[in-house]
Amino acid sequence: MSDFELDKYLNFIDKKDNYDEWLRIVKPILLSDEFQKRLNFKHHRHSVFYHSVLVSYNSFEYAVSHNVNPYNCAIAGLLHDFYPYPWQYSEELEEMNPKYKERLNKKKKLFEKHGFTHAREALENVNKYYSEYSNDRIDNAILRHMFPLNIAVPKYKESWVVTLEDKIVSVKELLNMYD
Repeated sequence: MSDFELDKYLNFIDKKDNYDEWLRIVKPILLSDEFQKRLNFKHHRHSVFYHSVLVSYNSFEYAVSHNVNPYNCAIAGLLHDFYPYPWQYSEELEEMNPKYKERLNKKKKLFEKHGFTHAREALENVNKYYSEYSNDRIDNAILRHMFPLNIAVPKYKESWVVTLEDKIVSVKELLNMYD
């Protein structure tokens, strides 16, 4: 993906004064092949790519104005849903990997379902592909972003920011407030 194409994919962001700094932080991840697969992973009404970019950018903007580490919020927000498998069907998955569809059709017990497992899966996947971005605060934000569904309480300010921005973005997605 070229810079021009990336800019096209990010046209849904309400770009503020700090946009260039945010982009400098997250651009290597956004341009990676593995992260771009998330363009085809559905998340509510949009893609995991779209959702994660919004959580990252909103978390970064909040952090800049509230004395929280913006770098950690940008990275954790982008990677909080970096789980290895899609949890919703899309036609594009048929072309990507047939095992994705098999996994979607598999019956699971309640606590094995996506909402309970994907934070840990995302952190494991981050450690596999982007370990150079890992630190205690980023890892905690990824692992704890499903609070209160996962009962482990976020430990750091960055974890709380990503957790809350994830909820805000998800509700807006479900209410179709983004186009």
